[in-house]
Amino acid sequence: MKKHKVPKTNAMRMLEDKKIEYVIHERPWKDQHEEKQVDLSRLPSNIYKTLVAVGNQTGHLVACIPAKREIDLKKLAKVSGNKKVEMLAQKDLEKVTGYVRGGCSPIAMKKLFPTYLDVDAKLEDSIIVSAGKQGLQLELKPDDLVNMTQAEYVDIAE
Repeated sequence: MKKHKVPKTNAMRMLEDKKIEYVIHERPWKDQHEEKQVDLSRLPSNIYKTLVAVGNQTGHLVACIPAKREIDLKKLAKVSGNKKVEMLAQKDLEKVTGYVRGGCSPIAMKKLFPTYLDVDAKLEDSIIVSAGKQGLQLELKPDDLVNMTQAEYVDIAE
């Protein structure tokens, strides 16, 4: 039986360039409303979603939080040096990051934005984030993600 080959994403290439180990996970991508169909309580605690926001002082910033939780915009504003933070409009995501919704990786965006990883990631041996394509995820050590994105561990999820 022929093995399925996964096309490399920019995030995967960057990790390989830095000799950082990762594991790829694939899952079918149904449609743009898929997250409404997922029972979040059944997801493993180490799956993290990547969110892009805009601060009134700093501009674009990235937050990675457990998929089961919600972002606390007030906490994100405080740790990022902003008075107010709003989520980036979905229509602007690809233009700003180079990624589409459901495939936004914190690694290898068009620009290196200030990045914040929820402090709960420190409790995990590994975390799973988007690999840069819908339905494709990569698993790596939290400290490796911090090193790749120059992220800070902060309390930003509720």
